[in-house]
Amino acid sequence: MSLVNNQNGVTASRADERLKKVSTVTSLLRRPELGAVAGLVLVAIFFVFTANPAMFTLAGIMNFMAPAAQLGILAIGAALLMIGGEFDLSIGSMVAFAGLVFGTALVVLHLPLSVAILISMAFAVCIGVTNAQITIRTGLPSFIVTLAFLFILRGLTLVGLKWASGGSTQLRGMKEAAANSPLAPIFSGDAFSGLFTWLADIGVIAKLPSGAPQVPGVPVEILWFIAIALGATWLLLRTRFGNWIFAAGGDAWAAQKSGVPVRRVKTTLFVVTALCATLVAILTVLDAGSTDARRGFQKEFEAIIAAVIGGCLLTGGYGSAIGAFFGSIVFGMVLIGLTYTSIDQDWYLVFLGGMLLIAVIFNNVIRKRVTGER
Repeated sequence: MSLVNNQNGVTASRADERLKKVSTVTSLLRRPELGAVAGLVLVAIFFVFTANPAMFTLAGIMNFMAPAAQLGILAIGAALLMIGGEFDLSIGSMVAFAGLVFGTALVVLHLPLSVAILISMAFAVCIGVTNAQITIRTGLPSFIVTLAFLFILRGLTLVGLKWASGGSTQLRGMKEAAANSPLAPIFSGDAFSGLFTWLADIGVIAKLPSGAPQVPGVPVEILWFIAIALGATWLLLRTRFGNWIFAAGGDAWAAQKSGVPVRRVKTTLFVVTALCATLVAILTVLDAGSTDARRGFQKEFEAIIAAVIGGCLLTGGYGSAIGAFFGSIVFGMVLIGLTYTSIDQDWYLVFLGGMLLIAVIFNNVIRKRVTGER
C-alpha cells in the first residue's frame, strides 16, 4: 500500500484499511455467532456418543427445541439490548409478572384472549419504558436499575397472585378460559397437525399404539422462535435502525453526535425485551394452563448467557441475533439431553457457568488476538 503526505505533513495511507481483503478463515472468525455454532456442534457430537439414540428422533428433537425456543425468545431480546449497550436483569421476573397480568385478565376478569394479550403487552411497554427512562435520565447502569425491577416485579407477582387466587401463589384455568378463542392456536398447541397425521399415515414418522402420530405437530413456540430470530437478524443487518443499535452500543456519545437517536433506540430495545418476556409468559401459561410466582425464575441469567454464547460482547456494540438463536438451542439440547443419559441433571448448572466463561474468553480474547477486532 503506497503512502502519501497530506497537507499537514502527516503520512497517510492511500487506500482505506477497511477495504483490505481478508482470508476466508479470518472472515469466519469475525462472525459473532461462530462460538455458538461451534458449541452446538460439539454438544451434538457429545450426545451422539453418550445419549440414547431416541434423542435425535423427531420426537426427541421437538423435546429439546421447545424449551430452547422459550429461552431463545428471551435471549434474542436480551441480545438486541446488549448490542445496544444495556442489560435487562428483570426479564425473568417480567415473565412471572406478565403471567399474572395475563392470567388475571383471562380468569378473574373473564376478558377475551385478544384483550388479555393486549393488556399484557401494554404492561410490558410501560415497564420497558420505565426501565429505559430511569436508566437514561439518572445515568445509573441498567444492570442496577433492572436488578431492582427483578425484585420489584417478583414481589408484585407474589402479592398479585395471592389476591387473584384467594391466597395461593398459583392461578389456574387459563387453558379452559382461552379454549374457544380463534387466537388460541397461534399461542398454544401444535402447528401443522394435519401434515404430521398424513406423514404418520404414509409411514414417514412413527405412530403411537393408538394410531396417532408420535409427534402431533410443531409446538407453536418453535415457530415464534424462528420467526423472531429471522426478524431480529433482518433488523440488525438490513435496516437503518439496526445500524443505530450497533452505534448506540459501540459509542453512545459519538452516535449521538452523529445524529443517532440514542435515547429512542435504547428505549425501544428495553420495550422489545419486555415484550419478548411477555410473549414467553403467554406461550407458557397457555401451554401449562396455569401461572405461578416462580415462572421465569433465573431465566434472565440463562438468556444473557445464551446471548453471550451467541457472540454478544458485554461492552455492547457487537453481537448477533442468530448467534443467540444457536446459543439457546445449545441450552435446550443440554437440558433435555441429560435426561437421555445416565449423567446427573445437576451438571446442567455446571454447564451454565462453564459455557459463560468459555464464551467470554472466546469473545474477548481469542477473537481479539486472531482478528484484531475489539
